[in-house]
Amino acid sequence: MAAKKQRSPVGDAARAVDERFGTAGFLRRNIRKAFPDHWSFLLGEIALYCFVVLLLTGTFLTLFFKPGESETVYDGSYAPLHGVRVSEAYASTLRISFDVRGGLLVRQIRHWAAILFIAAICVHLMRIFFTGAFRKPREVNWLIGVTLFALALAEGFAGYSLPDDLLSGTGLRIAQGIMLSIPIIGTYVSFFVFGGVFPGEDFIPRLFTLHILLIPGLLLALIGAHLMIVWHQKHTHWPSTKRTETNVGGNPTYPKFALQTTAFLMFALAVLTSLATFAQINPIWLSGPYQPAAVSTGSQPDWYVGFLEGALRIMPRLSTEVAGHTISWNVLLPAVVLPAAFLTLIALYPFFERWVIGDSRPHHVCDRPRNAPTRTALGVAAIAWYGNLWAAGGNDVLSATFGIPLEATTWIFRVGFFAAPIVAFVLTRRLCLSAQRRDATEAEEGIESGIVKRLPSGEFVEIHDRTDPEQALVRDAEHPAELVERLPRHVIPLPTPRRLTAQVRSRLNRTYTKYRAEVPAPDGRVEVDTTASPDR
Repeated sequence: MAAKKQRSPVGDAARAVDERFGTAGFLRRNIRKAFPDHWSFLLGEIALYCFVVLLLTGTFLTLFFKPGESETVYDGSYAPLHGVRVSEAYASTLRISFDVRGGLLVRQIRHWAAILFIAAICVHLMRIFFTGAFRKPREVNWLIGVTLFALALAEGFAGYSLPDDLLSGTGLRIAQGIMLSIPIIGTYVSFFVFGGVFPGEDFIPRLFTLHILLIPGLLLALIGAHLMIVWHQKHTHWPSTKRTETNVGGNPTYPKFALQTTAFLMFALAVLTSLATFAQINPIWLSGPYQPAAVSTGSQPDWYVGFLEGALRIMPRLSTEVAGHTISWNVLLPAVVLPAAFLTLIALYPFFERWVIGDSRPHHVCDRPRNAPTRTALGVAAIAWYGNLWAAGGNDVLSATFGIPLEATTWIFRVGFFAAPIVAFVLTRRLCLSAQRRDATEAEEGIESGIVKRLPSGEFVEIHDRTDPEQALVRDAEHPAELVERLPRHVIPLPTPRRLTAQVRSRLNRTYTKYRAEVPAPDGRVEVDTTASPDR
């Protein structure tokens, strides 16, 4: 008689779950799913792990923070502020920092995690943009990523403003001025947000609810949707002899990827904890509580709103009276119109490129940035434009540090607002084309080996090695001749909307695709035969 098989509690539990939810079949189908092992694909994981840290630290801090504007007399452990009338929000933040065990460490971990969370989203979006990973069928995930970036900016600013210290209060005053600059409805928006006259007693509780409930809920939902779409559509990957548009290469989910991502999570936690331990950030006790009549010298916001600060500083004074209403263009344009237009253009770019090029095919292989010079140049131009505004946000600090008149720094950044992206675009495009020509030369002549050989005729030649097939595949620029549109030639060039659109689209198409004619196509390259070459 066969021995009865022993049953364990873990096995019984797994069997019970499988009988009800079919988990075994799901695991069998997905446990071998491949994930790319290139380092650039880890940027999104940094953002994910920072978000996990934000959720955990936020839960801890919520237990001790009091979101109130009511005044109280501070009598905590920080002696320099004894007897000072402060808000409940500021007093509870000081209590977390000095009286709650581990409170200051958790506060600083959270602040660093917020900064790195937005930075990781930024760099992750740039990786997707420069490699063309936003193309069909991943446009929806691109839109989700841009929305996550906008929500992360709002969440970071909300958390930064909650302590009600002098620096964050000044930022809120600027935010109220931005609301008031909106024509017609500005005063209503400010009244609704602050619950009356600034600062009011309702704003901090409202902001706290927004910060711990609404925006995190939206972030959690969008991150979940993003991960599910990535899981369904699979990752993009770099071109290879084994990786094409129809397959996916990389490490299996279990055990290699699971161990790798767990170790990466631990490493991210270690970095954030080290930063929080050794690098002080946002010491609110030094600036003191918010007072409308006080201001701190050389104060700077967190980096992700620095571009908004810079845009406000370099905008000239400009206002208009319309039907008895004053439109403050010096606030409305840089603080409302400009960021809204910037985020909208970023979100719509995949659809713009598809319309220009006319390529509606699905893509799963990443582009090498140099092989798409126009797109790469546009991305670098946007970075230069953003960097100019970000640096302008510290024009007073730069003026004092380098001894440059403040007016001069303002005009430098005003000129840079227009000149920096143009110069960056031209230089980047030419560098990409130069790099393509170098790749084409290596494909035709081979790679210089540094070995010189003397022929029987007495001539000295250098031996060239054949390009590695994997490297050659990555270096090859695409030559989609079928995507180059002909320039429309009308018998009667009337400026009708349809003809104008056709002219604009055809010229943009050639800007994106015709440059590839400058680099020899793979079919037209001379193959290097190492066995028959005179170099050998």
